[in-house]
Amino acid sequence: MAKGGSPPDGELVQLLTPEGERIESVTGSDGTVYRADFTDDEYRGLYRDLVIVRKLDAEATALQRQGELGIWASLLGQEAAQVGSGRALRTQDMAFPTYREHGVLYCRGIDPIMPLGLFRGVDQGGWDPNEFKFNMYTIVIGAQTLHATGYAMGVTMDGKTGTDDGEAVIAYFGDGATSQGDVNEAFIWAGVFNAPLVFFCQNNQYAISEPLERQTRIPLYRRAAGFGFPGIRVDGNDVLASYAVTRAALDHARLGQGPTLIEAYTYRMGAHTTSDDPTRYRIASEVEAWQAKDPILRVRAFLEKQQIADAAFFTEVDEQAKREAVHLRERVLEMPDPQPTTIFDNVYAHGSPLVDKQRAGFNEYQASFEGSAH
Repeated sequence: MAKGGSPPDGELVQLLTPEGERIESVTGSDGTVYRADFTDDEYRGLYRDLVIVRKLDAEATALQRQGELGIWASLLGQEAAQVGSGRALRTQDMAFPTYREHGVLYCRGIDPIMPLGLFRGVDQGGWDPNEFKFNMYTIVIGAQTLHATGYAMGVTMDGKTGTDDGEAVIAYFGDGATSQGDVNEAFIWAGVFNAPLVFFCQNNQYAISEPLERQTRIPLYRRAAGFGFPGIRVDGNDVLASYAVTRAALDHARLGQGPTLIEAYTYRMGAHTTSDDPTRYRIASEVEAWQAKDPILRVRAFLEKQQIADAAFFTEVDEQAKREAVHLRERVLEMPDPQPTTIFDNVYAHGSPLVDKQRAGFNEYQASFEGSAH
């Protein structure tokens, strides 16, 4: 195990190297000490999370390629950022995702079938945000940061900050979203109102096809200073560092000390979505360089070097992941197609005469085709 150190400005917090060497601690520029001390069972649990999340994601991609999903946004390469930050959340903390946070969703205990219903077009997601403290997926780029800011301001107004068991909020978004007005407005409001909020930016180097240098001339985490709160960059392929930095920022927020911007420096190994072709805008050597930093391989290397896990464990995890992927596929294929009129359901909590009129008109339109060849 390497001893602790301080990262130079512009570098990132890293607690597990690509070679699987664990760094005991890292001290930030503000004196915060980042460390991740887990039991052997917890280390193995993190590895299990990473492998299962990747396998489920790969199965969803395959389902889309076979015409069973309309679209899918893969998290391939970003597992450590999501599992690390997801496991850093305490039970009372609230998360606001984009459409790619399948790993965080998994860590919050939500059935992984839920987002597939959304992308299959048979429902709107289906989980209860209040039960799981995980909001619905947000497709509009950056909008969830405003939702999270308002929610976090409400947490403060309800007097739920200032103690170790206080509440905190986390908002996920990508590097491309930092160019959106919504995100910058959220930064302003969160800073001015000292909201208990962590802005978690997964910088996967591309906003669809636009590289990072087309989004910013400085590291993204430095933008926080202009809005009056701290920013920090973490190795987003390091599950230990992602956990440690996120847990520290969340605790900072819950104690009433305001927001933090975390830039998780990672890489999108696959396409932006299944409708994207990344070979049109990036070269193979770049992808290969990032493959050497794979978030799962470094944890496996660590477990092997420390003799925390053996071949039987890795085989068992792979088999579990395969079983869960097969089960996921089976359930997706069994999803019933909704009746067209269900589009009018749940628009308003207590119904609406206008929606009722629209439903009646649509039923009449459908009935006009009965007995025809259409």
